[in-house]
Amino acid sequence: MANLIIVCGPQAVGKMTVAESIRDKLKYNLMINHDSIEVSNKVFGFDTPAQKEFNGIFREKVFEIAIKHNVDLIFTYVCAFEMQTEKDYLTTLANQFTSSGGNFYFVELSADISVRLHRNETLHRMERKPSKRDVEWSKADLLREAENHRLNSEAGEVWFKNHIKIDNSDLSPDEAADIVINKFGLVPNKK
Repeated sequence: MANLIIVCGPQAVGKMTVAESIRDKLKYNLMINHDSIEVSNKVFGFDTPAQKEFNGIFREKVFEIAIKHNVDLIFTYVCAFEMQTEKDYLTTLANQFTSSGGNFYFVELSADISVRLHRNETLHRMERKPSKRDVEWSKADLLREAENHRLNSEAGEVWFKNHIKIDNSDLSPDEAADIVINKFGLVPNKK
């Protein structure tokens, strides 16, 4: 039985660093959204139909294999909350893991735009996400996406039974991870 933790939120909110802390504390495996994005960009070019298709297949296979081999997984994701297709996609993932006997946890991070713009330029982000190294483009993309999409849920909007929203503007990744672990009563793997 494999568990899936989705760490969701807008660009540069801290999804990767919080997910890394959860990974280290729980001994789960981790796939950040950029693992598939960077590979598919390298092979097929940014934002092409082939890149989008390969990115989707890459992720689908990771989830399928995690379930098959009982691998607890954390996945980071940027969600446009106004789009039904996003809710449908995440619900499909939840159903895949829960129907196989696992659990699904949805962690939503939020932070002020000024905090996100600062985090957008951190060394760790640049190291792990080559497509973000063009800081001017990345900043413009962050601002554009914030204007064009609703990247956090509204007050009282809960999509899943195990859904938590954390404003991590002033929290360290470890503090945010501890909130998640305590809220859901998660225990480290012995694997």
